[in-house]
Amino acid sequence: MNFTVYPAIDLREDRVVRLYQGDYARQTEYAIEPLQLAHEYAGEGAEWLHVVDLDGARNGQPTNLSTLTALAHAGLKVQAGGGVRGEDDVRRLFDAGVTRVVVGSVAVRDPQRVIGWLERFGSERLTLALDTRWRDGSWRLPSAGWEKDEDATLDELAPHFAAAGARHLLCTDIDRDGTMSGPNLSLFKHLRHIAPTLQTQVSGGARAIDDVRAAREAGAAGIVLGRALLEGRFTLGEALLC
Repeated sequence: MNFTVYPAIDLREDRVVRLYQGDYARQTEYAIEPLQLAHEYAGEGAEWLHVVDLDGARNGQPTNLSTLTALAHAGLKVQAGGGVRGEDDVRRLFDAGVTRVVVGSVAVRDPQRVIGWLERFGSERLTLALDTRWRDGSWRLPSAGWEKDEDATLDELAPHFAAAGARHLLCTDIDRDGTMSGPNLSLFKHLRHIAPTLQTQVSGGARAIDDVRAAREAGAAGIVLGRALLEGRFTLGEALLC
């Protein structure tokens, strides 16, 4: 299986930011323009860019579309989401130049609708985001920018989507997101056990180049790197060589 490194850009009001554990009140803003950062990542050898529209995730509709369109034409394939709630939103992101649309909240709230999108657009055009927290003895799946608790669990939905033909899964351990405490590799090994056909992207907590190697050795299909790259813990070039 190929292993893909996805440098990440999180957008809020068209600026590059990072949140701590998904908390909008605990934001770090970076003094670099999104398009400049995308060009730097492309220059270092990236093929893909992962973009999160944080305003869209919170508001329920894609919001930073002009910046997202510019990023999608910066020479990289873009995987992007945030605020995708209906088929019109999916098409809007495709029209903006996005290669693969990330579907999160609606996948948790209305799995059958998303299965219909997989049939309509193809499994290569969508990434399902089942971001999770360990609560009350199970991996719970919050929605709406991780601010609303839902009844669904990871162990229910991941196999359900795999059986329906889904191919790409992005999974963030929310309690590690932005913390640089290392990715939760036991979670991703668990995903391989319950849904082995899904190509899972590791997200949340990467802090050192050894975390990238460990994700690959754990059988992940890729890793999303945000704060570690922005703060120079290691370079994208080093990650691409893992």
